[in-house]
Amino acid sequence: MLDLGNQPNIAPKDWTFSVAGHVTHPIKWTWNDFMAQPQETVTSDIHCVTAWSRFDNLWQGVSARHFLDVVKPKPTAKFLIFHGYDGYTTNVPIEHFAASDTIVVHSWNGAPLTREHGGPVRVVIPHLYFWKSTKWLKYVLFNDNEVPGYWEVRGYNAVGDPWREERYG
Repeated sequence: MLDLGNQPNIAPKDWTFSVAGHVTHPIKWTWNDFMAQPQETVTSDIHCVTAWSRFDNLWQGVSARHFLDVVKPKPTAKFLIFHGYDGYTTNVPIEHFAASDTIVVHSWNGAPLTREHGGPVRVVIPHLYFWKSTKWLKYVLFNDNEVPGYWEVRGYNAVGDPWREERYG
């Protein structure tokens, strides 16, 4: 698995997640708050920018649509900037995060998400390259403009659609 070389070890009891920026209801959730949200299961493929795919992954967590209903983005919110506990960032246009199969996950294929795969919580946006699916999720900023993340400042595409081969900007 690809990462920045730092795989934070966050126990669920120590995990917190916050949302700020262009939202009506900023949040700060603990593990228990996150698990108290309606849980969904989604099956999807994942596509890595290094040209591999993995099919029929079973994810469990909170749907992006529920998440958006909770924080209520303001009309000025155009982008989400995801921050991981490892210092990683990536930007995603709000309409991509709002896709019906986007999910903020805690389990993969029936087991808790491992540290190696971004546990305890990561984002999964199946229709984009997997670098857009931030591991070790810590913070999300809803913003009115695009702020390039870790890979985007290094020349990767701001959207990252694998079907269009949008690897590089």
